[in-house]
Amino acid sequence: MTAYVALLRAVNVAGQGKLLMTDLRAMGEACGFTRVQSFIASGNLLFDSMLGEAEVKSVMEAQLARHAGKRVPVLVRSAEEMAAILATNPFPDAHRSRHLVTFLDVAPPADLIAGCRDIQGERIALGVREIYIDYGDGIRHTRLKLPAIGDATSRSINSVTRMTALLLQKG
Repeated sequence: MTAYVALLRAVNVAGQGKLLMTDLRAMGEACGFTRVQSFIASGNLLFDSMLGEAEVKSVMEAQLARHAGKRVPVLVRSAEEMAAILATNPFPDAHRSRHLVTFLDVAPPADLIAGCRDIQGERIALGVREIYIDYGDGIRHTRLKLPAIGDATSRSINSVTRMTALLLQKG
C-alpha cells in the first residue's frame, strides 16, 4: 500500500463550477482508495492505494472528468517523493509563504530557467519533476513568466510540508 497525494490543477473552490472537498473525497473512495482525506480546500487529496502512480492518475482524472464534464489534470506524488522534495529544497532560507513548488508530470526541461522572462529577484531551481520558485519580495507584484511546461500546479512550501507530514503518518 502506498500513501499518495493527488494535486488537482485549476480547481474552483467557490463560485461557478466549484468542487466541494466532500465530493473530492467521495471520488477518491469511488476509485477504491483508502484512508482518504482532503487537505485545505484547494484540490489536494491524500490517500492510500495499491495502484501505481500512473493508474492513480488515470482513475482520478476519469472520476473528475465525469464530475466536471471536462478534463481536470491531476499531478500525483507518493509520500516518499514528497519527503524528497522537501529534503532537496534549494531555498530553505526563503520566506515560507513566498516559496512555491510547481509540480509537473515529467522532468522540467534543462533549459527552462534560461527561457524564463521578467525575472526580478525571484530564484528558480529545477527538481526531479518539480520547479522550486522563491518569489523573494512576494508573488503579488511578480512579472515572472515561465515557458510553457504542460500540466502543472503549484503549492506553497508550507502546504507541501504539512501534506508530507500527513502522508508519512499514513504510511
